[in-house]
Amino acid sequence: MASTSHTSAPATRLILASSSRYRRALLQRLCLPFDVIVPDIDEQPTAGEAPEATALRLAEQKAAAVAQVNPGTLIIGSDQVATLDGKQIGKPGTHDNALAQLQKMRGCQVVFHTALCLHDSRPAAAVPVRLANVQTVVTFRALPDTALDAYLRIEKPYDCAGSAKNEGLGIALIERCESSDPTALTGLPLIALCGMLYAAGVAFFTAPQV
Repeated sequence: MASTSHTSAPATRLILASSSRYRRALLQRLCLPFDVIVPDIDEQPTAGEAPEATALRLAEQKAAAVAQVNPGTLIIGSDQVATLDGKQIGKPGTHDNALAQLQKMRGCQVVFHTALCLHDSRPAAAVPVRLANVQTVVTFRALPDTALDAYLRIEKPYDCAGSAKNEGLGIALIERCESSDPTALTGLPLIALCGMLYAAGVAFFTAPQV
């Protein structure tokens, strides 16, 4: 378990149910103390399942798995599914797989479904589970193989669905990005999350102690 502390604090313990360093870095921007617990679930898609449904199911399962052994807490679960022509794009894992992904995506639109779950395991929770899916449509530039290969060797985004880090040099691969939440593409939609946390009674801004 990892812990991150800041100056302001919510009334309830906050947990990020994720192994992603990208989601952890995003959540740190909210200046709330939180713990990180990696959920133990099967993240394989179900046969015939729509991409949005896969993302929402896995986000909820991640949060629920952590909630089972952490009562009285707020747990954040998130999952992202990328699709090209309706087919899911996974994490490449290797350089060759990543290059093949980028070759297929160049000049094309890729849809990223970033699902978010806030599981409220407090006994008197008015809404135990809040869910949202934020869709991002990314148009990739039509770059040559040499540029794609060079990018991969520089940034090595082999743990990213779509084989590009938009928060890093991968932004140079993108021609256009359309979304209601600019943080969704990185993996954790903070605008939607803030709305959920507000609804759950979390205070972001508190008066300084005198």
